Amino acid sequence: MEQRAAAIDRARVAALGEERLDWRFKAVPAQAWGLTVREYLATGPTLDQLATPLLTLDAGALAHNLRTMADWCAHAEVELAPHGKTTMAPALWQAQLEAGAFGITVANLPQLRVARAFRVSRVMLANTLLDPAGLAWLADELAADPGFSVSSWVDSVAAVRQMDQALRAAGATHPLEVLVELGGPGGRTGARDQATALAVARAVDQAPTLRLIGVAGYEGALAHDSTPAGLATVEAYLAAMVELHDALRAEGHFTGVERVLVSAGGSAYFDQVTQALAPLAATHRDTTVVLRSGAYLAHDDGFYRAISPLVRGAGGRPLRSALHGWARVVSQPEPNLSLLDGGKRDFPYDLGLPEPQLARPGRVLTGTVTALNDQHAFLRDSDAEIGEVVRLGLSHPCTAFDKWTLIPVLDDASAEHPRVVDLVRTFF
Repeated sequence: MEQRAAAIDRARVAALGEERLDWRFKAVPAQAWGLTVREYLATGPTLDQLATPLLTLDAGALAHNLRTMADWCAHAEVELAPHGKTTMAPALWQAQLEAGAFGITVANLPQLRVARAFRVSRVMLANTLLDPAGLAWLADELAADPGFSVSSWVDSVAAVRQMDQALRAAGATHPLEVLVELGGPGGRTGARDQATALAVARAVDQAPTLRLIGVAGYEGALAHDSTPAGLATVEAYLAAMVELHDALRAEGHFTGVERVLVSAGGSAYFDQVTQALAPLAATHRDTTVVLRSGAYLAHDDGFYRAISPLVRGAGGRPLRSALHGWARVVSQPEPNLSLLDGGKRDFPYDLGLPEPQLARPGRVLTGTVTALNDQHAFLRDSDAEIGEVVRLGLSHPCTAFDKWTLIPVLDDASAEHPRVVDLVRTFF
């Protein structure tokens, strides 16, 4: 069925260009202090004017990934509500929405408040909201803005009762839409079996402040590779989601629901999610399948580079890494050891260490990063020289963006002298 496009307040996003730069933003040089973002960009800054350590985005790769995923979802006839927690960058959310995204997904109440500050019109909270004060605030938001659509997840009868109690106490006038979350053994949240999930749905139907609109879950919590065993685990979980959708429909839980949502899919298995769930939308005109991939926009040179469906035969163009770290060689105290001035406070490390790629401006670099301290990287067996700036490939965007409040966007991170064409503001 045709969906109303989600929106964001473009004027509020544009106003970020009037934010004044100062010492709070470690990515910009002191020469930029006192200028607004817009004024600074008008000076034509280049990468070699920025200090290290540094995180940057590549404009060409961002545009490529944005279009690639939008085209893939359109061809597969599924919707995409990108997980906003990856970037927490309203300007990037705007680009995703303008490329056709169904809405924006968030993970918790603070992230939801950021989305509302920028008036994102359709938000999926991929979590259970139990905080009474948060539920009271959300009830007020729904009452004040008829154009605001939000849904939350729930995975237990106890959670349903607490949500209903808090919303009643807040005097909620609009029911909060919820999806029953299905989990799996050893996974994260989510009902562990069909019987529990059905009991949750029945409890929602008895709660006047809640309205059941679908089924949700996250297969990425159950598998972390593309081995046959990992893919089989994902396949079995998705089959259980289909079974739950059908059981809920058979019990009449979706009677009167205009749009039933079935949502899964991070950036690692969205091909399997689509293969398993898309037939539901083909069979039931009122069912919409929503992917929640978030890391695809920046992609990476590590975990997602290896596991992305677009390198495993899912069709479409491969994604490109838009994410790079930059650090300077500041010490070579032992043979075959170089210390870089960027570490855990600057770059992600939970799904793989940074990999050296180039020494600016453009010399291919050898060596391996073997460890990170808080502020240093240990680069071994490298031909890097004291004072050289090293470009690093990074793994896992979700733990990269949160370390930077302002991220320069380069016209081309592989150019001899990259230009800074934008600054992306994040809100973590």
